[in-house]
Amino acid sequence: MDNEIKKTLWAAADKLRSNMDAAEYKHIVLGLIFLKYVSDSFAEHRATLEKRFADRQDEYFIETEADRTKDLEERDYYTEANVFWVPELSRWERIRDKAKQPELGKYIDDALIDIENENPRLKGLLDKRYARTQLEPGKLGELVDLISKIGFNGNGHRAKDVLGEVYEYFLGQFASAEGKKGGQFYTPASVVRVLTEVLAPYKGKVYDPCCGSGGMFVSSERFMEEHGGRFGDISIYGQESNPTTWRLVAMNLAIRGMDFNLGKEPADTFLRNQHPDLRANYVMANPPFNVSDWWNASLEGDPRWQFGTPPAGNANYAWLQHIFYHLAPNGRAGVVLANGSMSSNQSGESAIRREMIEQDAVECMVALPAQLFINTQIPACLWFLSKNKKRKGEILFIDARKLGRLENRVNRVFDDEDIQKIAETYHAWKSEPPALAGGQNVRTESGSDRPPDSSNPKSEIQNPKYEDRPGFCRSASLEEIRSHDYILTPGRYVGAEIAEEDDEEFAEKMAKLTKELNEQFAESSRLEEEIRKNLASIGF
Repeated sequence: MDNEIKKTLWAAADKLRSNMDAAEYKHIVLGLIFLKYVSDSFAEHRATLEKRFADRQDEYFIETEADRTKDLEERDYYTEANVFWVPELSRWERIRDKAKQPELGKYIDDALIDIENENPRLKGLLDKRYARTQLEPGKLGELVDLISKIGFNGNGHRAKDVLGEVYEYFLGQFASAEGKKGGQFYTPASVVRVLTEVLAPYKGKVYDPCCGSGGMFVSSERFMEEHGGRFGDISIYGQESNPTTWRLVAMNLAIRGMDFNLGKEPADTFLRNQHPDLRANYVMANPPFNVSDWWNASLEGDPRWQFGTPPAGNANYAWLQHIFYHLAPNGRAGVVLANGSMSSNQSGESAIRREMIEQDAVECMVALPAQLFINTQIPACLWFLSKNKKRKGEILFIDARKLGRLENRVNRVFDDEDIQKIAETYHAWKSEPPALAGGQNVRTESGSDRPPDSSNPKSEIQNPKYEDRPGFCRSASLEEIRSHDYILTPGRYVGAEIAEEDDEEFAEKMAKLTKELNEQFAESSRLEEEIRKNLASIGF
């Protein structure tokens, strides 16, 4: 969908909220987009059924017009195609017809209740707050009219694609509008893409123990489809403690037709683990940084603390160990954490980090540039963990602090080239035999993490040979990491960027620079004299 259209829609929707808090308004707008999606998907499938019922060559052919009309309202025809059943009074055209009526809010709430009752997968997930919304009179109806303009062209999954893109775009815009609070449910898309491109989740179980609005899952599904996989090749497992965010992620996934397991309820990941027996092929997570009030006495001796009991005053190493515990035997994880996690000595964190390194749990560390995150200015990094490292006794360090560009005055983003630079460096390093690493000129095959579908050109990712690049990347041995007291800050290992060679002789260069400086001094004196003359001419 064109970015300008999304921007126009957002500008119109944002204008309608007037003085309403973005945190509250978010649920109203996103809930309506979801309602429009289920209704559009239903209408799209209904149109397909109508054609099939009238086609004598189709197994669904129905002889009489009356029977066709009757069967169009048969729920089973929709549920067998994984389409949500939408009762007649809950369909978007009915809601649109009531857009100017004062009881619109109650009508929408009732429509959502009916949809939940008819679709067990959605039970308890939809936010029914429209009758008590604090929007100014008439604004809810205008919002319904605006969202009515978002549609599909009837080709395949167009309803899912268009409304999914709008939903995702609006999530990002609401996160920006909410500032620090918004970042709690939203991870910047370019950071998610770095995790996805490095982990390459094309088949298996994907888990996020603090899933926010579900960006990690959406990116995984998109990666899988772009690289020749089939829809549904990945299974999604998530957990989220905030009840309203839990509903957001459910809608975000449902709007794309994705199957998911978010547990029975929103819950604290450490105290009420919703997936205790899960062993995931991929884990991607952006936990809240440096949480200090997470500990409970019941966590003492928990089997998740394989490398040591995390300090009660900081949850960073609790997240890392929880995630590692939930990896399958060959599973890998990408985790966003505060920079302090790479070097902290707080209350035993250094001992846990040492054990993780010694047991080859850490595969790669990436230092990120500032201003990537909406909710914090704390410098961040990426930890990549592995249950079965190929490059045992080594860790790849990438310093990406110079990558990215400022999208506006406060937020930085990675472009495609930045993301590929990080991902390709990792895959080249990972696919090269350890004995041949360290910058030697060895040609390697493409990494085994990547989808093996050679029929899809996008899946044929050719990794160049890996080479250490001063200032950007370096493969460090366990012995070297020990010598740095197990500190994992990439800057310690990658060194400084090599300065470009300058063939000009010093004497020649100095003469040229001195000449330029003297010319600038002369110009400065001329301008000063000119200003004095002008001031004198007006009596100063």
